[in-house]
Amino acid sequence: MSVSSPSRPIRIGSRKSQLALVQTYWVQETLQKHFPDRSFEVHTMSTQGDKILDVALAKIGDKGLFTKELELGMLNQETDFAVHSLKDLPTNLPEGLMLGCITERENPADALVVHSNHQDKQLDTLPAGAVIGTSSLRRLAQLRHHFPHLAFKDVRGNLNTRLAKLDAGEYDALILAAAGLQRLGFSDRIHQVIPTEISLYAVGQGALGIECREGDTEVLSLLKVLEHRPTAQRCLAERAFLRELEGGCQVPIGVNTRFEADQLVITGLVASLDGQKLIKDTVSGLPATAEQLGLELAQRLRQQGAQEILEAIFAEVRQG
Repeated sequence: MSVSSPSRPIRIGSRKSQLALVQTYWVQETLQKHFPDRSFEVHTMSTQGDKILDVALAKIGDKGLFTKELELGMLNQETDFAVHSLKDLPTNLPEGLMLGCITERENPADALVVHSNHQDKQLDTLPAGAVIGTSSLRRLAQLRHHFPHLAFKDVRGNLNTRLAKLDAGEYDALILAAAGLQRLGFSDRIHQVIPTEISLYAVGQGALGIECREGDTEVLSLLKVLEHRPTAQRCLAERAFLRELEGGCQVPIGVNTRFEADQLVITGLVASLDGQKLIKDTVSGLPATAEQLGLELAQRLRQQGAQEILEAIFAEVRQG
């Protein structure tokens, strides 16, 4: 059967986690609705990040931690495209693969989820020594900067596992992505949406990135119905910023992007792991120059000492 045959099923690669499947089935259903004569099949696989749950993410090394197996599936012609949480997708993709489209973003903010003992508290009123669970160095560095009196402890596992650990009393609170909680039906667990003044979010957080083979015009034409241009402009600026700083998703780099009139505004941050050093700046320009804005912001932060902070972190993580 030829690749261009309309009756050929389109094979979608996905991780097996609950959140990944919710996201992938949404993509499948949306495409099926737009192309009722086509067949879309979901093919699941486990990635390295899904299998190693007893080691902090930063110590595993994060290049393709949640994507490599899905990418091999596409390169080996086993699947046609893969659905990722965009924040998990490295900014440099393997040769032969490309970012086919970016979907409309859910709320990209971080969220505070608390144990029942702290229902009357906010992040700034939690007692000294309260144990906060997070596996993100980005969140850890920013929260240490603002709340040095709190204690922080790594937490791994899927969302249900993390919430169960919280409810069992292993933690006083967790910091999680608001988008993931919303997609899995846990909006009622969002106790506080953390303001960007306290925690800038991860590059691409809240959006889905659809990765496919370069030059696959058939798949690219199908994916166009999923593209959300404003989200794409914001996320391309964020990814260019991250790429220029050579930081993966497990370094303390945060962003915030927004539109103001006809301008795209991007704020970026690099912080030391102990939260003592925090460099932050903002640039703005036309949305058509999104990637250039990201590069400009990265260069500004580098001039202010971001590179020294990142090199110290890479050295510390390698030793740790």
